[in-house]
Amino acid sequence: MKPQSVLDEDYEIELPCVKVTQPLGDFYIASIDSAVLGQITYADVRTLTEEREVDRYLGIQREVNPKRVKEIGEYVNTVDACFPTAVILAVPARCASFDPDRRVLTLKSSLDGEENDKVSRIQIARVLDGQHRIEGLKNLAPGHPTFEVNISVFIEMDIESQAYLFSVVNLAQTKVNRSLAYDLFEFSRARSPQKSSHQIAVALDRDPKSAFHLRIKRLGVATRGRFTETLTQATFVQALLPYITKDAVGDRDRFLRGKVPAFADSTEVRSTIFRNMFLEERDLEIADIIFNYFNAVRERWPSAWVSEGDGMILNKTNGFKALMRLLRPLYLHLAKPGEIVEMGRFLTMLKKSKLGDADFTTDNFKPGTSGEMALYRSLYTDLGLI
Repeated sequence: MKPQSVLDEDYEIELPCVKVTQPLGDFYIASIDSAVLGQITYADVRTLTEEREVDRYLGIQREVNPKRVKEIGEYVNTVDACFPTAVILAVPARCASFDPDRRVLTLKSSLDGEENDKVSRIQIARVLDGQHRIEGLKNLAPGHPTFEVNISVFIEMDIESQAYLFSVVNLAQTKVNRSLAYDLFEFSRARSPQKSSHQIAVALDRDPKSAFHLRIKRLGVATRGRFTETLTQATFVQALLPYITKDAVGDRDRFLRGKVPAFADSTEVRSTIFRNMFLEERDLEIADIIFNYFNAVRERWPSAWVSEGDGMILNKTNGFKALMRLLRPLYLHLAKPGEIVEMGRFLTMLKKSKLGDADFTTDNFKPGTSGEMALYRSLYTDLGLI
């Protein structure tokens, strides 16, 4: 929502809070209803302009990412949604006061009553960190229980300090590794596409007969004592999930609520080929299909699959993602959704490819999406899947 010119006369809200003193200065920690937070805040979106040096501080916030907002909007409606870290706000002194005796922070459109000093209700607080959470929370479903947000409020912070704090929060913090995040689904008691995909990855990594034996980095980084890992768990899980679900977050939420997600119909199951197997709790059979498929890949191109040299791609991210992309049309060519395809049948098809072990290089298939798609198209055409 953009700042408005219409003033909200005498708007005021009192928030019980805790005062915190740190080297940068004092700030106040409080909780506020997400709907109210959305009404009193605005994001100063960063723009690239050729202005005076001081003007470079005027825009310190990133542009809102619609995809991220949509993801958060779906997440906040789940049964166990939580934002434990604070949204950080900067408020001008004329719009805030703190009562140390009552430990109450008052935010208001104007505290001195002078018309020239009043601001729009939506311009009371500038968002230094958390704009995507605020925008996502505006998508709470009607009738949803109250969703409170913890906030850290800085009063009369100069623009340079605001810019510095923004950079510290967004550049210095360490993001959770995606592979670690998927690994933590091991501890979930409820079924979910994420947990099943994680368990399939772990099972294939542990099985000595699997083409993935000791090849998956469960935590996204090299495992001590291993020297054959070429894929991260995140890469594996993210390639498998689209064959199980179109809405992993929503499916997990339904299981947590004691409901069963909808089965795929005859059209949908051609896209999410393992959807109904997953809902029938046939996870081991999904693992069997992937086991058979990639063991056939290893049999067809044995040298390329075990190669650990630079420039070889078959057993690395690009090669794996191309092969997973090929799995859907190849599987549907050989079987109906829900059926098990034996390794031999996969191998017979793969032998139609004109590619040899030495062809799976970055010279022939460039790093990134373009190389992945080029390999997929080459295999798709050679196997006669058109």
